[in-house]
Amino acid sequence: MSTPMCSTVIRNWCAGISVALTTLAMGSAADAGCGPAADACTVAEGEYHIVLPKDGATAGVPAVVFLHGYGGSGKAALRNAAMVNGLTKRGYAVIAPTALPRRPGGPRSWAFLPDFGGRDESLFLEAVLQDAEINFNIDRQSVVLSGFSAGGFMVSYLACAHPEQFAAYAPVSGSFWRPQPDGCAGPVRLLHTHGWADDVVPLEGRYLGNRQYQQGDIFAGLDLWRDTNGCTTHAPSRSWKQGDHLRRRWECGPEADIELILVPTGHRVPNDWASWVVNWFENSPLSQ
Repeated sequence: MSTPMCSTVIRNWCAGISVALTTLAMGSAADAGCGPAADACTVAEGEYHIVLPKDGATAGVPAVVFLHGYGGSGKAALRNAAMVNGLTKRGYAVIAPTALPRRPGGPRSWAFLPDFGGRDESLFLEAVLQDAEINFNIDRQSVVLSGFSAGGFMVSYLACAHPEQFAAYAPVSGSFWRPQPDGCAGPVRLLHTHGWADDVVPLEGRYLGNRQYQQGDIFAGLDLWRDTNGCTTHAPSRSWKQGDHLRRRWECGPEADIELILVPTGHRVPNDWASWVVNWFENSPLSQ
């Protein structure tokens, strides 16, 4: 695999761990890259954007890598003010890679199924992680992979095939397509968030492309994760309500916990999601 590096034009900006933040009109969230004009960081396999917490860390910076939905981009994903501000205020960097078009000139999306072709997304994200570790002091041992919709599907497939690549996985509104994998490579920490009223990725799944593809059932996906994590029972370790959302948690051993958050909304990233994922990842009492 080629050694990732920032382009010559923006190399000097990538040398440090600080990055200029540009305030967006829609909120106080900022998008950033390897330079003051929010240029993308480039690696051999593609590009990504990054926002760092304002208070720099002397040790490695934890991060959430967030994969955008169908037709989106890394830069556009960072316009989610609630998500970016929520994570950076907790000391986390937000890394937003960009998918490639499935066909020339077409919408960008992630190659989570073999039929979609394209690059090896695991290798691409590995290049992103290496570049961010070198240039932005990211702590490789404290990185959560998350994503929304198509990005959430990509997260689920990567968690299944490469459970050791990230410290934890947190898909939003995306799991597996049918037929889902027969098995996964190993146990994971996984937080799945989904809207009860989601009609784009319904909890039960749906057909797409003249029935050529079928989104999977979220609960069937959770069944696969329980088997993967070696859970001895399908019954959750705990079920509770917090505000307007419902939670279930399965504690199946060290680094093998699963949590489901159901919200009453549709196809979107909940405004409070940043706090939920950090509290869960850090095993905070706030998430219990």
